[in-house]
Amino acid sequence: MILTVFLVVLLGLIALGMPIAFALIISAIVMMFQLDFYDTQLLAQNMLSGANSFTLMAVPLFMLAGELMNAGGISRRIVHLANTFVGHIQGGLGYVAIFASVLLASLSGSAVADAAALGSLLIPMLRERGYNAGQASGLIAAGGIIAPIIPPSISFIIFGVATNVSITKLFFAGIAPGLMMGLTLIAVWTWVARKHGSIEPSPRESWSTRLKALRGSLWALFLPVIIIGGLRGGIFTPTEAAVVAAVYALLVSLFVYREIGLRDLGRLFINAARTTAVVMFLVAAAMVSSYMITLADLPQDLIALLEPVMDQPKMLMFALLILLTLVGTVMDLTPTILILGPVLMPVVVKAGIDPVYFGVMFVMVGSVGLLTPPVGTVLNVVCGVARINMETICRGVWRYVVAYTLLLALLVIFPELITVPARWMH
Repeated sequence: MILTVFLVVLLGLIALGMPIAFALIISAIVMMFQLDFYDTQLLAQNMLSGANSFTLMAVPLFMLAGELMNAGGISRRIVHLANTFVGHIQGGLGYVAIFASVLLASLSGSAVADAAALGSLLIPMLRERGYNAGQASGLIAAGGIIAPIIPPSISFIIFGVATNVSITKLFFAGIAPGLMMGLTLIAVWTWVARKHGSIEPSPRESWSTRLKALRGSLWALFLPVIIIGGLRGGIFTPTEAAVVAAVYALLVSLFVYREIGLRDLGRLFINAARTTAVVMFLVAAAMVSSYMITLADLPQDLIALLEPVMDQPKMLMFALLILLTLVGTVMDLTPTILILGPVLMPVVVKAGIDPVYFGVMFVMVGSVGLLTPPVGTVLNVVCGVARINMETICRGVWRYVVAYTLLLALLVIFPELITVPARWMH
């Protein structure tokens, strides 16, 4: 009964257009009344403790690093580097977009930031080369969602905090599937490029030009090496890695590339603070609901509901991924993690599924949801950058959504594709 009340209130309020954070708080209050446990002090304490987390300090710092990298010319140099090496291949600009997506994913951790940066740089170039708006924008959107998978991933940080799973292990487990997503895009784009084989590629660049582009990008390329190396060597925690990323991006943008000045810092700090405020308020609100979900023992109700497939981990994973796919079409990734992560994790542990593996799959499915209407956050961002309508971008992105879905099915059937590389790296 309590599970039904929670879902009806939450989904009803979201359907009415209420911001998800407020819907979560009201759903928790309704559950308190249902359990005859209402206490305003308890509400405030849980909201405060939800946001008061050392681990969550990584979120604003990685967001600030992303703002600094986009404004400081780091993103542009990554695109230029990729263009000098693969731009001459048939469909070369598409491969540039894919390689740049993977490289930027290892810098920012934000799908929206990466999609906006790449879209503003590459969509005009793709359209000039003869690719239509749907093809260009669909590829950029599909590449943008690699960012939540390859570390440093803001989504992994939030998932780790919400479910008490090691963020460092999630980071290392995300490397292999993130690269697989890049390979999936390459396979699909190769088919698209052959279908439009009459489009002229860029001229082949000389090795001197390539080396010059590489030298110009070295400062940007060092950042993921520093972060992964520091985590692998136990030099710093994910939160401390976020500090390193923000300071590094600040110093490189100010004193090496010199594309921003001290006057620009205020604007960049405010942009990062605005985005952080939204995420942190969501986290605070979700912690109230999470507390009431635990108090009401909802995970045990869900375990009882899924009892027929609890002894078949792969069938259970397929069932959970179908659920997450449906939720992902109507809800953004962060609230999906905060609402369903704490509920599903006890189910996963009971079934004997590796929590780190499940965390990677959870975030991957939620990331694909960023490409599906009606919410489709990344789709909306790329639509704004490309100045096209939703129908046009959906015609360009659907083939990538299908390819990602097939990849997810493969990872359910062969979980070792995630767990084995994760053990090697960590």
